[in-house]
Amino acid sequence: MVLPADFRAAVRRGRRTATATAVYHRLPTDPEAPVRFGVIVSKAVGNAVTRNRVRRRLKALGRGLVDAGHRGEDVVIRVLPGDAQASWDSLSADMHAVLDPSGQGATR
Repeated sequence: MVLPADFRAAVRRGRRTATATAVYHRLPTDPEAPVRFGVIVSKAVGNAVTRNRVRRRLKALGRGLVDAGHRGEDVVIRVLPGDAQASWDSLSADMHAVLDPSGQGATR
């Protein structure tokens, strides 16, 4: 079960990485636990239909990482307004670059 305090902890204490479409907050957890995702989409991104489409796309990409065996962290994704127009390929590339186990994502 995911609690709001878990998301707050990831945002406050996690490692922050920014891309053109989102800010990722990553907090290490139990190495054996699967990765958990949270998504923050503000009204600045667009209307309800647009916000839900963006959220569903990011959840689908996250589900792919969970299925691939990504483990050991909580990830909160704060979507930036430019994400509404981003293609699936660019969202996927950003997420994989940031969450790459080798840590090659650009950190801020």
